[in-house]
Amino acid sequence: MKKILLLLAVLFAQFSFAQEDTDVTKKRANEIGIEFLGLIDGQTLLTYERSFGRKFTGLIGGGTKSEEGLLNISGIDGPTIKTGGLSYSGYKLLLEGRYYLKDHVNGRATGFYLGLYTKFSSFSSDLTGLYTNSEGEDFNFNFDAGIDVLSIGFMVGYKLPLSKRFALDFLIAGPGTGNYSFNLKNNSDDLPDEFFEDLSDALESVGIFDIIDSDFEFNRNNRKSVFNTVSFRYALSLKYNF
Repeated sequence: MKKILLLLAVLFAQFSFAQEDTDVTKKRANEIGIEFLGLIDGQTLLTYERSFGRKFTGLIGGGTKSEEGLLNISGIDGPTIKTGGLSYSGYKLLLEGRYYLKDHVNGRATGFYLGLYTKFSSFSSDLTGLYTNSEGEDFNFNFDAGIDVLSIGFMVGYKLPLSKRFALDFLIAGPGTGNYSFNLKNNSDDLPDEFFEDLSDALESVGIFDIIDSDFEFNRNNRKSVFNTVSFRYALSLKYNF
């Protein structure tokens, strides 16, 4: 009986060590994540990243943007056009290809990385306010505004492992170029021709549009404005590996 118990103990120990070794070497090449910074502005962006080979990964993502958020775009307060604060809602889609400087460990990608990204955003907003022409006449205006942005760029980042499963992903810099498309649907009474020129000039001085050197060219016959300019991308994400 003692020999049988001893043999069972040896077999159990071997099985336990073999199982532990299997768990350690099991590849975990998948990660899901959520971006933190966008939550401040009502944005929810979820991502899925998959490792390929020893240093490459691919990432896809998507999410929504609600009108609620701590960050607001200030309205227009010019000599001819005045509006309230500008809020917007919509969605984002994301595609990335990454190259990590060090080999994946058990399929998990960590450390510094370089990569390329493409991002598509589509938002809608109400644009309402008061317009005063050169003769001092007042006009109320009400537009449904649509904004589509397609960005392509280069990125540098670092993924910091916090445990066997969790990591913080810092996208340090993401310079690129963006194609911006703006559409206006008029819901108000007839407006003078000069309104559209004044609106183009006023929008170029608003918040983010001033930073990206925008070039609006609205007129009565063409209420769509398209231009290319610089774009920026940065992110802080919590990742879970499995």
